[in-house]
Parts: sequence; C-alpha cells; structure tokens
Amino acid sequence: MSVVTLYNYCCYYGSFPIRVKACPGNYYVYELVSPPLCNLAYCADTGSVNTISPSVTPVTISTDPCYNYTVLNDTWRSTSNTYDSFRRCDTSVTWSGWYRFVIQGWNAYIPDTCVAQYSCGTDITLWIRGGHPTVEDGVVTRDVCGHWNNYCCFFGSYPIKVKACPGNYYVYELVKPTVCSSTYCAGINITLQDGCTSPNCFQNLLEQIENISTSQVLSVTTVTNILTMAFNASENILESSSSSSSVSPAELASQGNSMLKTSEKLISTLVKPTDTSGNISFTLDAVEGRVFMVGPNVALNKIPRLDTTNSSVDIDLIGIAKNNNERSAAVAFMSFNTMENLLKPDFFNTSNDTIKTMMSTVISATLPKTTNTKLTKPVNFTLKHIREFDPSGSLSCVYWNISEWIVDGCSVLETNSSYTVCSCVHLSTFALIMQTSRPPESDSLLDVLNLVCVIVGLVFFSLALLTFALCQWSPGVNNVARINICISLLLAHLLFLLTQQFLSLIRPHQVSCVVISGVLHFLFLSGFVWMFIEAVLLFICVKNLSQISSKKREVLSSGFLCVIGYTVALVVVGVSVGLLPEGYGSEHCWINMDKGFIWSFLGPVCVILALNMILFICITIRLNSTLKNLNAEVSQMKQTKIMVFKTLAQFVVLGCSWILGFFTNGSKVLEILFLILNSQQGTFIFLVCCVLNNEIRQQYRKFFRCICCGRKQH
Repeated sequence: MSVVTLYNYCCYYGSFPIRVKACPGNYYVYELVSPPLCNLAYCADTGSVNTISPSVTPVTISTDPCYNYTVLNDTWRSTSNTYDSFRRCDTSVTWSGWYRFVIQGWNAYIPDTCVAQYSCGTDITLWIRGGHPTVEDGVVTRDVCGHWNNYCCFFGSYPIKVKACPGNYYVYELVKPTVCSSTYCAGINITLQDGCTSPNCFQNLLEQIENISTSQVLSVTTVTNILTMAFNASENILESSSSSSSVSPAELASQGNSMLKTSEKLISTLVKPTDTSGNISFTLDAVEGRVFMVGPNVALNKIPRLDTTNSSVDIDLIGIAKNNNERSAAVAFMSFNTMENLLKPDFFNTSNDTIKTMMSTVISATLPKTTNTKLTKPVNFTLKHIREFDPSGSLSCVYWNISEWIVDGCSVLETNSSYTVCSCVHLSTFALIMQTSRPPESDSLLDVLNLVCVIVGLVFFSLALLTFALCQWSPGVNNVARINICISLLLAHLLFLLTQQFLSLIRPHQVSCVVISGVLHFLFLSGFVWMFIEAVLLFICVKNLSQISSKKREVLSSGFLCVIGYTVALVVVGVSVGLLPEGYGSEHCWINMDKGFIWSFLGPVCVILALNMILFICITIRLNSTLKNLNAEVSQMKQTKIMVFKTLAQFVVLGCSWILGFFTNGSKVLEILFLILNSQQGTFIFLVCCVLNNEIRQQYRKFFRCICCGRKQH
C-alpha cells in the first residue's frame, strides 16, 4: 500500500495496493498504479538507486483490473437471510473503478441468477444477467437487474464490466445503483474441480470449507450451495469407489465423519444474534436443516417443534438459554436422506448375529454458538419409519460415535408401526436401527418339492376343468361352482408359482409386486367364495330333494352366481386397497403382515369356513330327517349323500389346509404338510369329483378304448 504524508500523519491518504519485487543486482521493481489524487506523486530514494542502461524500457503501470481493484471486505458487508450485501446507495461511495468482493477472507461473487426480494437486507436485490465469464473471455459487460414486485429485472441499472481472474476470483467495475434502496448481493465462492471423483479432490473441497470461520454468519443460499456441492462430490466419490472396488468400512466411516463435520459447521454459520427469537430452514435432496435461535428478550415459554419430512425434535432451548451468561442459545437440526450409504446400520455392533436395518433417516442436532451446551432435560426425537415395520424386530435408538453406532444415553420412549420416539440425554448424530433374526437358509429340497407339487396340482386342475367341460353329467348335477373354483385356484397357483420363480426380476418394480399381490388376494378369495356358493347349492338340493338344476335355475342362475362369486372378492380387495394401500407388495409379493393387514384375507376366509360349517350341520340334520321319512327315491337319496360327502371333503381339504398354515411356526414337518395339501387341491378335486364318479369313469374308459382302437388300426 502506497502512503501519503499530510498534516503530520504519515498515512493520511491511502492508495491502491502495489506489488514490489527485489531483484538480483540489488534493485527493486514496482507495479505502480495511478494515485487517487492529482497532486500526489511517488517518491524515490536516489541514494540507493543503481544506474541502469538508457536502453532499458521503464516499467509501465499495469492496467489489468485483476491487479488494480478495491477490496470490498467485511467492513462493507451486512448479512441477511439469503445473500450478503455490500454498501447500499450511499452518498459517500462513488462506485468508481474495479472491485473485488471478500467475505471473511473468502472470494465472493455477485449472483448471476435472480435473487429473492428483500434477501440482501434491503428492498431491491441487485444481480447480474448473462453469467460470469471465464479467464479466457477477458473483460465482459453484464446488465445489472433489480428484483421488485415479483419481477426479477423490474429495475435496471447501468451495465457493469466483469472479469474472471487467475486465482479463482472475479473483479467488477461497479456503478452507482440507480435506486437508493438497492444493494449489490454477494455470496462465498467455493470451487469444486469438474468431475470430482477422487478422494484428493474431495479433500480439497473439505479443506476450503474448513477454513470458514464458525463465528461468521453466512446466507442460506451460500450455505445450501456449498452443502449441495459437498454432497454431490461425496456421492460421486462413493459411486466411483463402488464401481471399481469394494469400499472398506473405515473409508465409509471417515467420509461420513467428514460430511457430518462439514454439515454441522456450515449450518452453524446460519446462526446470528437476536434479541427475541428467529428461525431459518432449508430443504435439499440430500439434507434438510432447521435452525432456531432465542435471545435474552424471547417471549416464548417453549420453542416450536422442529420438523423435517421424516423426523422432528423437541428440545428445551429456552432453559438452555437461561443457563448461558448471554441468555441466548441456538439449536441446529438436520435430517440426512442419504447418510446411511456411509454410516451403515452394520456399524451397530451387537453380540447376537442379526440383520440390521436402518429404519429412519440419519439426524443430527447441535447447539452452535452456545457457550453452555448442557441440556436441562432429555431431548425427544420423533423418527418416521422409512421401511416396512417388522413387529418381531427389535428397535434401538442409537447415536454415532466416530466409527460405530452405540446406544449409550438413548432409549425408545414410544413406538408403533409408523414412527418411534427416542429420548436422549445428549446431542449428537442419531438414527433408528431394527434388528431382526436372520432367515433360515433356503432349503433346496423344499424348493424342489414345492415346484413339483404345484406343477402336479396345476396339471390336475387342468384335467378337472377339461372333464367338467367335455364330459356329460347327470341332469341333477351343477358344476358351475366347481368349474369356477378350479379356474380361480388354477390361476392363483399359476401366478404364485411364476412370481416366486421370477421374484428377483419382479421385486425391484414395486408397482408390479403390488398388483400381483392384489390379484392373488382376489383369486384365492374367489375360490373360497365359490366353495361357499357350492355349499349353498347343496343345502338347496337337500332341502328340496328334487332336480337341483331345474329348481336352481328358477332362483339362482349361472350368471347370477358368477356375479356373486367374483364381486364379493372384488369388493373385499377394493375396500382393503382403500383402507391401507401399502398393505400389498411384501417381500414375496404377497400381503404385508404389518398392521394386521393379513386379516383382509384371513378374516373373510374364517367367515366363509364358519358359514360352511353351519351349512353342513344343517345339511346333515335335514338329510337324516329325510332318510327317516323315506319319501324320496332311493337313487336320488344316494346321489345326494354322495354330493354331501364330496362337498364336505372338498371343504376340509380346501379350507383346512389354510388353517394349518397358522400352526407351522417354523416346524419343518407342518410346513411340508401345508405345502402338499395346499398345492394338491386340484388333484383332490379331480379325484373326488371326476375319478370317483361312476358315470365319468365310464366315459373315461370309452375315451381310452377309442384311443387304443385307433392306434391298433394304424
């Protein structure tokens, strides 16, 4: 800095900074600038000047604005909620020449996108239109816009010149704003190398952030811009490392610690002094932040709950402030949406071998710029479950301790299927982790048995349908219910088989999995509804002891039965979807066990089985009464008894196999028995309704004789 002596004060006038270099040969060179006043001159001490050759060209004053500018630093700066502002329309400022913005030692820049009104501590926020140049662009001219009345360029100012300089900073040839209530806005300029995928590049960014003073106040836009940059770089590093080789747990923990430290430092710069209270919030893809500040004159008895999308915190900030000499305090609360990729639930070390699942977003709570951080009472965190809740699992409220999740000082206060409330006696980084027992290893023999049994059952379902459709039946036999039972169960078993065989391809598509589970629910329920309809038809048959076909057609036509058979199941599924849409689409593309939703299937099944049991008791009583009277034909009575036996046997096999599923409880024997009974429903229907029918057996013999005779003739 060159100085001027006046009125016995050696630095009465200041000038622009100059650069000086000592050269070999005992001389100096100076990069001079034009003095700010006309009657000023540079002095030289001739006693130490070396003579030089007359042919040497004198050094000229540099005109490059990258080295001739005025620094606008913190003495010119005021802070607002969004951007920092630099000296409003002030009569003492001429805005003549080139300027460089510096905030707390950091290079700053004028925004080149629209700035929200009032966000620079004044009415009209000034920004430049057209973007910043590169070093190669040299000096460019940009329009200055002022945001007002919901129009980003309502006020225009005189154009200014902008230049990008080596060293990653910009200089601006500013002009005086045309409106006095306007302000040049500026934000910190932290840089990240393009395509940053290396740890060194990421570390350089963290070092830049580390140099930010925690005592300063930054704007929300500045903080969110830096946070976005940091999280994007972290994700790029993680993706690059994962694609090339496995990332060690130590590396993940280290990167997670760095991101936590960076986030907590940046959000602390949003805290600013206040006499009463204030709050600041932001929402990004990777993180949400809430800051609440109270001062000595706060009028609140309790601060509001700080909420994010998936979490919230209740803290006695008023009590903490009273324990501070300044009678002020601040809390910063963050919810990280992607942090579990770094701080994995497997870092929760337990003695038992269980599966650990992160059930919440990772959250962090701190007391920035607060002298006495001792809590007056435990802090309660409400964490929304981000994954399916397993009632058999064990939930733990944990906090991060350098390299692992631990439980010390935290406990579960309240929990249900949707959220959990954790109570902690200290602040840190927290999460909710569920432990579940590891599933038994897949039994290949059981898988093969299941595949074979289901395929065999499907074959016999198909044979039964062909028999019902092609064979001639007695006039008194109605197969509408049996045909539809076979259709429903055939489609259900076939869809279930295909789903389990291609589960790895279907599971990533949640919508497909939900649709499949809904269709399976409908088809299995339809089978039970048709079983109930068959029992009703049998009751009518026994009651009338006449040709069931003629009597039934007058009351229950086949079309009416089809409407009932499928509409009832459709209504149950529709109501289930309306009450709990997330009830479908479990891990195996079936009904979720959570919230008792399985009863949307088991409930109707139990009702139908109970009604069928009542009907069979009534049928047995009425049939015995009829046999005693002997008023009916013997052949008809015999046929009715056979129908009762077949229907009752069908009820036992089709219904009781599902009841058996309640009692498996890990028993291999019961599980195999359930698998065989449930998969062979088609086999049973074919044997009881077709093979044991004498008329159908005769038609089979006739059919096979025709086939054999045809082969002999050839």
